[in-house]
Amino acid sequence: ALTVSETGLDDVFYFPRADVNMARLERSAHTSRCPFKGEAAYFHLRTEDEVIENAVWSYEAPLDGVKQITGYLAFLASAVDRIDQTS
Repeated sequence: ALTVSETGLDDVFYFPRADVNMARLERSAHTSRCPFKGEAAYFHLRTEDEVIENAVWSYEAPLDGVKQITGYLAFLASAVDRIDQTS
């Protein structure tokens, strides 16, 4: 995982797609733009109990200064209470 720190914001952990169960994610139509990272694509997260809308995001083509997060996934901390590691 990568940790992204921005002044005045909590650290955000970005996980490689290979380490995320993509079967639990559904692409959302929602996008946002960060002046430092570029345009983010969002995913809904399917848990055992519910679907959490726009809980995960990714920068498919981030700006030059943060190319290392290309395709990594970040989880909205307020929407996710845990991240389970499986083998």
